[in-house]
Amino acid sequence: MSIFVVLILAALAWAAFHGWQLPNALRYRPSQGRAWRSSFPAASRKDIRDFLSVFVSAFSCRDSEKLHFRPDDEVLGIYRAVKPTRRLPDAQELDALATALREKYGLMLDEIWHEGLTLGGLFQRVQQARGKQAAA
Repeated sequence: MSIFVVLILAALAWAAFHGWQLPNALRYRPSQGRAWRSSFPAASRKDIRDFLSVFVSAFSCRDSEKLHFRPDDEVLGIYRAVKPTRRLPDAQELDALATALREKYGLMLDEIWHEGLTLGGLFQRVQQARGKQAAA
């Protein structure tokens, strides 16, 4: 019986550890900071990092992985890479993102949402909501 309990605990630990990481295709990307800076030269590094922190928090990724995302990554594409067993996003991730965007930037995700929405497009709308210039 105790071996069974140990095996279950080990399986749960493995699932928790691997569930909190990006999939290999994203995890092993080099830093995309340069792509963000070239897409949004008027935006500060802090603005970009803050925005990406909001995004990774909503998607339950590590903050240290935020610069693995590119401006041309689609929000749904990232979701499907992180949660490959689900076809459609559940309300948890998108609700968390919508709440965070509303609280931090005053941006209503449901007003700008479309299936092809990219992180760069979302960041541009965040910058516009904050009254800052965003060149993409």
